[in-house]
Amino acid sequence: MLITEDYNIDGLNKDIISLKEHFIRETGKRERIQEEIRLKKNALKTVNENIDLLEKTNILLQKTSKFAREQAKKQIEGLVTNCLQYIFNSDIEFKIEIDELYGKPNAEFYVITKYEDQMIKTKPQQSRGGGIVDIISLALRIAFLQLHMPKVEGPLILDEPAKHVSNEYIFNVAEFLKEVSEMFDRQIIMVTHDNHLSSIATLSYRVVLRGSISYIEPIEE
Repeated sequence: MLITEDYNIDGLNKDIISLKEHFIRETGKRERIQEEIRLKKNALKTVNENIDLLEKTNILLQKTSKFAREQAKKQIEGLVTNCLQYIFNSDIEFKIEIDELYGKPNAEFYVITKYEDQMIKTKPQQSRGGGIVDIISLALRIAFLQLHMPKVEGPLILDEPAKHVSNEYIFNVAEFLKEVSEMFDRQIIMVTHDNHLSSIATLSYRVVLRGSISYIEPIEE
């Protein structure tokens, strides 16, 4: 501040008042900035807390999904294994192996048979021909139908099930389907050329082609 001869008390007071007003304005700015900083910090804290919660939720969902998948896997393995053992009268087992493929769960099916002291694991299509594949396919359909939530109502519709199963085991397939129908209280509608399978039906019909016209006739027991 330059002090001259013309500078007097009034001028000094004006400068002091001006400085005070400037100080008050700058103090107000500082307080607003400090308030904004406080609000930003609170917002940042909330965002970080939400991120932490989302990460924990994601981990929980992953663990829950993995647990549910493992439970479903065990149930399906058990049902298909029971089906295979019932029909083929052997200690054959069905296994599902789940891996990550392109970031998504990928399931591979295997059949395990015991030969003396050895455990032989093969793909279903490499094990005992098409009969095993037919039965696994049939059992998987039943398993998925029964385990699905919400429950799927309605009949189980089968088109030529067990067509590659030999006559040695076809009676077991028929009994298995009959027990499935009774156990799960589910109607089975089946199209088949096999007389053994058609013989278990409560109602059965034969489609006969005469000329170019198909006729449906009830099969008398």
